[in-house]
Amino acid sequence: MFRCQKTCILIVAIAFMVISTPSFSEPLDIEQLIAKVQEIYEKTGDLQAKFIHQVPLQLTGKTFTEEGTFYFKKPRMMLWEYTKPPLKKLVINPEKTWFYIPEDNKVYVQDTKDILTSQIAIRFFSGIGKLGENFTITYSTPQCRDEDGNYLLSLKPKEYEEGIQELQLRVSRESFYVIGYNLTDMYGNLNRYTFENIKANNSLPDGLFHFIPPPGVEIQEAF
Repeated sequence: MFRCQKTCILIVAIAFMVISTPSFSEPLDIEQLIAKVQEIYEKTGDLQAKFIHQVPLQLTGKTFTEEGTFYFKKPRMMLWEYTKPPLKKLVINPEKTWFYIPEDNKVYVQDTKDILTSQIAIRFFSGIGKLGENFTITYSTPQCRDEDGNYLLSLKPKEYEEGIQELQLRVSRESFYVIGYNLTDMYGNLNRYTFENIKANNSLPDGLFHFIPPPGVEIQEAF
């Protein structure tokens, strides 16, 4: 039940590192960009943005799409509110992780420490991750920019990381915000995320990352 949520934790924590990077008038080489990314990450306490998640389905040729808003706060707090389709909510705080599916009238709960099985995920989610220590980072090839001139970065784990073969970040050429990423898992499956209406350091309340099940909702322990 929580397998895909484990990957979400790591990916959003990594994307969070560069999502608030300010604009620079001159192009940066890869070392400069990583240094600026790390500096801004360490100064950013919380973040929220609209997300669009797309998964190309090879068998049908169609694309599965989800939308919603995510919130992230150091240390170890995250909320995904899915608005399309169907409605669902993933709430994570240092103690508990809740996955609520209104359509099923169920909420799955698990200790967060059991979700954070990856040492990389623990470091980034706790706010102490270092990009260069955990990933080999290059500009993507054969194109280092997309059709709009945005930068494309390729991140590959230096050690085996469950659920990740390669991560490609798309960084705005004007604002240097991360405006999307493509995740390729170990089986070659692709997940695309796009971010909009990005806001950082808005003093998000801790209460946002706690969940009280509505009356009548079945609570099920996840293992």
